[in-house]
Amino acid sequence: MKNFFRALFLIAAVAASPARADDPTTPLTPIRHLIVLFQENVSFDHYFATYPNAENRPGETPFHALPGTPTVNGLTAGLLEHNPNSAPPVRLDRAHAATCDQDHEYAAEQRAFDHGQMDRFVENTGDGESGCDPKLVMAYFDGNTVTALWNYAQNFAMSDDSFDTEFGPSTPGALNLVSGRTDGAVPENLTYENEVLTASGTMIADPDPGYDDCSSTPTTRMSGTNVGDLLNKAGVTWGWFEGGFRPTGKAHGRAVCDAAHPGSDGKRRRDYIPHHEPFQYYKSTANPHHLAPSSDAKIGRTDRARHQYDLEDFWKAADAGNLPAVSFLKAPAYQDGHAGYSDPVHEQVFLVETLNRLQKLPEWKDTAVVIAYDDSDGWYDHVMPPIVNGSALPGLDSLGVPGVCGNPAPGAAPGRCGYGARLPLLIVSPYARRNFVDHALTDQTSILRFIEDNWKLGRIGGGSYDEKAGPLAPLFDFAARETAPPLFLDPETGAVAPAGR
Repeated sequence: MKNFFRALFLIAAVAASPARADDPTTPLTPIRHLIVLFQENVSFDHYFATYPNAENRPGETPFHALPGTPTVNGLTAGLLEHNPNSAPPVRLDRAHAATCDQDHEYAAEQRAFDHGQMDRFVENTGDGESGCDPKLVMAYFDGNTVTALWNYAQNFAMSDDSFDTEFGPSTPGALNLVSGRTDGAVPENLTYENEVLTASGTMIADPDPGYDDCSSTPTTRMSGTNVGDLLNKAGVTWGWFEGGFRPTGKAHGRAVCDAAHPGSDGKRRRDYIPHHEPFQYYKSTANPHHLAPSSDAKIGRTDRARHQYDLEDFWKAADAGNLPAVSFLKAPAYQDGHAGYSDPVHEQVFLVETLNRLQKLPEWKDTAVVIAYDDSDGWYDHVMPPIVNGSALPGLDSLGVPGVCGNPAPGAAPGRCGYGARLPLLIVSPYARRNFVDHALTDQTSILRFIEDNWKLGRIGGGSYDEKAGPLAPLFDFAARETAPPLFLDPETGAVAPAGR
């Protein structure tokens, strides 16, 4: 099946993309600009459990699906009323958008999945500390709160069968996005305050990157190749753009990253979170001192910034007509959607303002935006993923019998069991299929694979999940007679706004 979709991808690409044999950086499809909005900590059911049916209670932003909107593999009446977990799913409204952060450790998520029965979330990933109710882990939002995402879904394309590449929190998800690998961590075995951060050379938690002045101890470094290395080798422009990356000053010769905003919990939080920046773990792509590009014209190109930038640099390049071919955008912490310090209302503002602005650019005609997430936060999702890569780490792996997750291949790096939890994945683009739900299996490295294929980069190698990744091609229609029109939304409500807003 994967070969079939790969063939479709190439056939559509050749038919739709003008050939330029003299330019090796010419993409295979009409997509000349790929932008990944990489958000935080949401399971698929947490945002899309009842899509496309919202309750539309009085006083809430209404959502009414377009005629013919397809359903998804969401929560059925049986799962809503007779759920196998010790608490039922519960709908949250906009007034309760701010929630506690749930437990989403590598081992805890496996225990919650309970042999694939998906019935131990309250006991294993529900946060029962700091006055939190562990039953909240069963909560979900609908189109009256995550209105923008539901509007993007029914006007463009989404998947209901896309998964976290591996079990675990933010850093493994970010590393898988850019390399498909979490092995190669140094030090190989790192424990801090009784939490296992690396095990047998595999990153399973969130230590800060070792090549970053703004990191706190403990730190970890990664060996191996990432997609930035491949893009550099091919001469393709790219960048990771993160809110708060620009230093606010220096102390003892090191950059200080103190730009901050109030979070959903009312506390002032730093915009920049080092362990959300995957390229800072690799010596080949890190910008340890957070140096600014040598000029705005160099944004996306190799210079002292090493392709690592503040979010403001992305808009400088975009407004100057120098949009990089591949861009990863990371919201400042208060807008990244991570429960505990962000929420879907603040996240929606970032997503909508970004997409409204992008759709006004001349380059929009050949741009695709991927909205994806780094992990599930431990939020309940009812779908058991296929385990395509097994592991056997004593004391950590525990999907079935203690110490085992799937069937590890001989010689495979431990601590990389996956797929993990189901996550949202949306494509917003003129070439996205309209009001479409894809049911084909994908994961975070499907985004990596699209980049590799579209810009003819080759594969990461070394056991990267990119070799297993399902294609994103079914979410596109490169042969469409009419491309999807722009969709402008209100950043506060997520509702459809007048064109050009």
